[in-house]
Amino acid sequence: MIPRPIRMIAVLALAAMTVAASPPHPNWNATITMGPDGAYTLGNPGAKVKLTEYVSYTCPHCGDFHRQADGALRLTYVPQGKLSVTVQQVLRNPVDLTVAMLTNCGNPKMFFARHDGFMGAQDQWLSKMSSFSSAQTERWTTGPVRERLRAIASDFDFYKIMARWSYSRAQVDQCLADDAVMKRVTGQTENAIAAGVEGTPSFAINGELLADIHDWETLARQIDSRL
Repeated sequence: MIPRPIRMIAVLALAAMTVAASPPHPNWNATITMGPDGAYTLGNPGAKVKLTEYVSYTCPHCGDFHRQADGALRLTYVPQGKLSVTVQQVLRNPVDLTVAMLTNCGNPKMFFARHDGFMGAQDQWLSKMSSFSSAQTERWTTGPVRERLRAIASDFDFYKIMARWSYSRAQVDQCLADDAVMKRVTGQTENAIAAGVEGTPSFAINGELLADIHDWETLARQIDSRL
């Protein structure tokens, strides 16, 4: 018979081997994938509940939703691996296009950091809208597209925002001139319209567009009922 202390050591050693052999739990908050249409998804690609957010960067209600929902999604829902979040960018005006070009600028793994940065500070940069002269806003809709986007980036201090992620002015200008990204983000708007989206923010769960749900409190109940 094996003496008790030795038996206990053997059991502990076996338990340690079992733990060591277990695969590490995925960090779903760091899992970012891009779909065929260029939309980015945060979380487990195989999640039971797949949430799609249709958002516009100049939509104040979208900013309110982001501030209310982002913490709960990242701290409670996404880490469990049961829910993923896809951001579909809906363009309503040239400012939306400019921000969308910048959030898609550079390392794809940093998309949500840039998205959160612009959404989180929306009330600060969007409040500048009322102070612009007609001559300034005219620059946003006339002339070559690249010059329009640069004018918008300058007026709203987007160059300073991008500097937080170590982008130089030249790098930002290069991103604003990326035709492939422009095609991708405008395509997302077309897809949203085709899906029946009429306003922002709007939401879909597992591909089904939710009618008359535009706030976090109501959306959270829809998510919980499906988990």
